[in-house]
Amino acid sequence: MAFEETEAELKANVASLGFDLGRLVRDKKIVLDYVRIDRSEMQATSEYDLEGLFVRLNHAIDAIGAKRVVLDTLEALFACLPDEALLRAELCRLFRWLKEKGVTAVITAERGREQLTRHGLEEYVSDCVILLDHRVHEQIATRHLRVVKYRGALHGTNEFPFLIGNEGISVLPITSLALNHKISRERIATGIPRLDAMLGGRGFFRGSSILLTGTSGTGKTTVSANFAQAACLRGERTLFFSFEESPNQIMRNMHSIGLRLEPMVKRGLLQFHSARPTLYGLEMHLATMFKEISAFKPRVVIVDPITSLMEAGSDAESKGMVTRLIDFLKSEQITSLFTSLTQGNHNLQQSEMGMSSLMDAWLLLQDFEGNGERNRVLYVLKARGMKHSNQIREFLISDRGIDLVDAYIGPSGVLTGSARAAQTAREKAEALSGQQEAARRQRELKRKRAALEQQITGLRSEYEASAEELRQIDEQVGTQARLLTTERSELGRLRQADALIAVMKPGKQRLRKHV
Repeated sequence: MAFEETEAELKANVASLGFDLGRLVRDKKIVLDYVRIDRSEMQATSEYDLEGLFVRLNHAIDAIGAKRVVLDTLEALFACLPDEALLRAELCRLFRWLKEKGVTAVITAERGREQLTRHGLEEYVSDCVILLDHRVHEQIATRHLRVVKYRGALHGTNEFPFLIGNEGISVLPITSLALNHKISRERIATGIPRLDAMLGGRGFFRGSSILLTGTSGTGKTTVSANFAQAACLRGERTLFFSFEESPNQIMRNMHSIGLRLEPMVKRGLLQFHSARPTLYGLEMHLATMFKEISAFKPRVVIVDPITSLMEAGSDAESKGMVTRLIDFLKSEQITSLFTSLTQGNHNLQQSEMGMSSLMDAWLLLQDFEGNGERNRVLYVLKARGMKHSNQIREFLISDRGIDLVDAYIGPSGVLTGSARAAQTAREKAEALSGQQEAARRQRELKRKRAALEQQITGLRSEYEASAEELRQIDEQVGTQARLLTTERSELGRLRQADALIAVMKPGKQRLRKHV
């Protein structure tokens, strides 16, 4: 029952919310009743009551068996009543009558200056009071909702933003989010092999939230594009939210590193959503992201950069928005990558520290200036639930893509770029010089060994010659001794020196000489 809008106006106005009141009326699901009350045509002449309203409501309820009744708004009914006691009595009678009919009633009322409603009575006789507010902060409008009271039920008492969109009203209170998300032990690759190696060789957990921070020009979007391509190559849908570059610009820029994203878009695996952060407030951006995610059903979501959205609201509102987005993605087991733009110094900013506590992994990109050049480095600041490297890697972007190389760490600190190349060249030169010196000493040793072996060979030959000479002398001496013995024997024979014969007789012996 409406007191300010006609049936035609209601149908036209709520069509923008996705409601087809005309069809609901035809299907007898709803009854629209416009009651015209013109204060200029009314005058209180006797006791005022709502008996006629009760009759009209009763007929409409019984016509379709309604379970809910909406009265919009109460001020139109009691605008001409100056008697507060009568007003309170009729309000109580109206609420009691609705309860007796067994229907749930939603009654709207205008807000007062110093109290919730204009008359200050409705909130006391109602079972539940919901306060709506519309504020403008730094030229950005946001609607808020707060449950002031709810008899007989526990409820959140905080104030929550809400959004009116083409699918109705969406409210996602932070305090109602429970930390009971499903987890996965599956690991997914990042598209950068050396980065996967820094994460134990297997990448991130599926469904995890990843924060990639860095200054302008450090390659955050490039890393995001590689992450998206890796997901698409696995056959997974990827939704890329960009708040600084258009889709065509991103795809064109990725050509410089040999990355082609157009085929992924044509195959329906990659979808871009680009919008300026100042186009909507935080809640509209959040609702739009929810809608795109629910429609596309991606496995990977990239937000580049999240800091552009966070600048559209206060710190508390921004953290609340990020919290709700992360919880929504985790509940759907969607892996998310958020890039964050930081200032030029290397100190961690307060916004990064606050947002990083919500993330499962944190990658940090930094640039170092020295020797007339600027070089990028990357390291893993945290990665929950997995072993990861604590070393700094130099981050190189070329026409062949992304590469992570070991940075030189020495007494003078971390060397990158040409300083690292020069140090590597010096180390190679020193290594080559050492190899050459070792080769020279090896050759010298071989020469000395050859000389020594030659000397040993000469001594051995000399020794063998002496031994041969001694052997020959021994043979000569033996030969001479045999000849001498032979000659003596022959000489004795010639002299008959062996003619003496001993003659033996019994009892005595005598020698007889042959002449």
